[in-house]
Amino acid sequence: MYILMKILESSPKRYDRGIALLTMGKIDPAYDRIAANISGGMRILDIGCGTGLLTIRAAEKGATVKGIDINPEMLEIAEERINSKAVEKLKGNVEFCEMGTAELDAEKENSYDAVMSGLCFSELSPDEIRFTLKQLRRILKPGGLLLVADETMPENIFKRLLYRIMRIPLLLITYILTGTITRALAGFPAEVKAAGFTAENIRTNKLGNFMELTARNQKG
Repeated sequence: MYILMKILESSPKRYDRGIALLTMGKIDPAYDRIAANISGGMRILDIGCGTGLLTIRAAEKGATVKGIDINPEMLEIAEERINSKAVEKLKGNVEFCEMGTAELDAEKENSYDAVMSGLCFSELSPDEIRFTLKQLRRILKPGGLLLVADETMPENIFKRLLYRIMRIPLLLITYILTGTITRALAGFPAEVKAAGFTAENIRTNKLGNFMELTARNQKG
C-alpha cells in the first residue's frame, strides 16, 4: 500500500479515488464514523489531512478544524475543495497548514478537543509514532479524543500470514523504487495505551488489516 500511496500522492487529483480502491471502500465509511464523534464548538486537529476529506467532514459538524500535511500539492487540492461552492460556507472554520508531525511540539498544550488521523500513522517510523502520540496527549485537553483510521498488521497468525503473502509483490516494488518498506501498524493499541490514552473502541475488518480506533486522553 505504501508505494501505491506514494504514486497517488504524486498525482493528488487521483488520490481520493485511488485510496478508496486500495482500502476496498473502507475509508469513506471510516471517515463517517470518525466524524460522528465530532460536535459543534469543538476544536479539532487533523494530522496528515491530505486532500481534506476528513477535515471537511468535521467542519460540517460545526467544529473548527486545522488540517496539517507535509505535501503541498495535497494541500492545494484541499484548499480547492474548501473553496468550492458546495462547502465554501465552512471556509471560516477550516485552516490548512503545511507541517508534519515532527512540528507538533509548536502546538499549545490543552488546545484541542480531538485529534483525527486517516492513514497517517502507518507512514511514520516507530520512534515518530511514539513522539507523535506523546505530543497529541500534550495538546489534547483532558478527556480529549484520539480518532484513528489506518492500515494495521493482523493479530491472528493465519491472517497475518495471508496478509504478508498478499503484500510480498508490493513490498518488493517499494524497496526497489524507494529503498523503504511499508509500516503497517503493529501493536498500535498498546502504543496508544503506553502514551497515556484509554482506548474506548477498536474496530477491525475481517482480515484485520484495517483498524479504526477511538481513544480518550485521561491526563488530569
